[in-house]
Amino acid sequence: MKKTWMFMMVLIGTVLLLTACGGGKKNIAIGPPASATNTVSKQLFKAYDMDESDYKEYQEGFGDAADMLQDGNIDVSVGILGLPASSIENIQASTGDVVMLELSDEAIDYMEENTGYKRYTIPKESYDFLDKDIETITAYAILMGNTDTIDEELGYQLAKVMIENASENTHAQAVQMTIENALNGAEGLPIHPGAKRYYEEQGVQVDNPVAELSADGSKGELILGTGSSGGTYYPLGGEMANVWNNNIDGINVTNTETGASIENMASIRDGNMDLGMSVHVPALEAINGEGDFEGNEVPNAAFIGHIYPEIVQIITREKVGIEAFEDLKK
Repeated sequence: MKKTWMFMMVLIGTVLLLTACGGGKKNIAIGPPASATNTVSKQLFKAYDMDESDYKEYQEGFGDAADMLQDGNIDVSVGILGLPASSIENIQASTGDVVMLELSDEAIDYMEENTGYKRYTIPKESYDFLDKDIETITAYAILMGNTDTIDEELGYQLAKVMIENASENTHAQAVQMTIENALNGAEGLPIHPGAKRYYEEQGVQVDNPVAELSADGSKGELILGTGSSGGTYYPLGGEMANVWNNNIDGINVTNTETGASIENMASIRDGNMDLGMSVHVPALEAINGEGDFEGNEVPNAAFIGHIYPEIVQIITREKVGIEAFEDLKK
């Protein structure tokens, strides 16, 4: 009996010591199931030789993840967001102890070799809590259109108004919607013929394959797939819809909250969505029937325009005690 009691005390002490030292699985929000955030999170775990036994995943949108991090219910949140991200600024304003994790050179090399993401340096001036630049990766947010419902003239107007009326869009990322950035993220994607016509009128050389349209006439009621309410897509998509509605006669664009990129591309394929915001990497996979779309390619989607650069931002809090991504594997 005495030995059993002593064993239990040692066991309890060990558990308490591991907890105090940050042992045990970390709770990580990796994004909704049908999102680029979810996919890139799992790729990052591969880059660090982590498997599901090393962490507990929470498949939450960034808004819910931000609340959970603020309340102490998760340890880390992975997001693909514009810079700066208001949701991150809000957490810092509430807690005062946000920490942003950077990626190792080896992890960045892995991501560049195995995904469409590229190295990106977040300047320390981006957030008031940063004391150094942060090395991470980035992709592009783009607008994809359904070739079954967006005819050439409507595609032309969507691209034109998106750029020429960007000053009416009050979201911070609207400044990225310029003719100079118009084809960022378009590499390898079929372009909507209406968008191509507009860009070439502006002197932009377009080398993309041109999508074939089956749309017969202009559709008045349009659905725009965005992302979770706590991320960048949803509020930015609402602003984009307002600008289109105010400047294109005969249409009404309604933005809807979704799981983001992968769900939006699948919804375009299935005829449930007319426009979708997406990271360019899963959009290319969707067109080619690769990755999450293996055997289920999306033949009826076309590039309409670049929206903004999307940056992988990984945050935790000082009280969690995680200083680097490597610390998650403990």
